[in-house]
Formats: sequence, structure tokens, C-alpha cells
Amino acid sequence: MLRTNLRGVRQARGMTQSALAGLVGVRRETIIRLENGKYNPSLKLAMDIAKVFGTSVEELFGFED
Repeated sequence: MLRTNLRGVRQARGMTQSALAGLVGVRRETIIRLENGKYNPSLKLAMDIAKVFGTSVEELFGFED
């Protein structure tokens, strides 16, 4: 199961879902699904999001058994 810290990081930076979606080239609905753990991002998308926040992919996403 996907574990994500995306919502917390995004909110801590004062960024909206729409703003993040625009920066990484996806729809807002994709960000919503990512934050709810209902969508597994591609490696490129995960890396693009990490780059926006200046952090690692591992800090934003992980998997639990």
C-alpha cells in the first residue's frame, strides 16, 4: 500500500493542490488521488514533485506491506 506525506509537505509550504498540479503538469485530481494514496505515481512524477519541494522521493512516498 502506498504511504504518502505529500499533503503535509504541500500544506507546510502553503501550496495549493492546483498550484502543485500546474508545476508538475498533471490535473488537480491526480494530486488529490496521490494525497489519498489511491494513485501510484510514475517515477518521473514522483521525482518532479520531490524537485518542486527540494526533497527526496523517499520523504514523500513509500510502501507499506
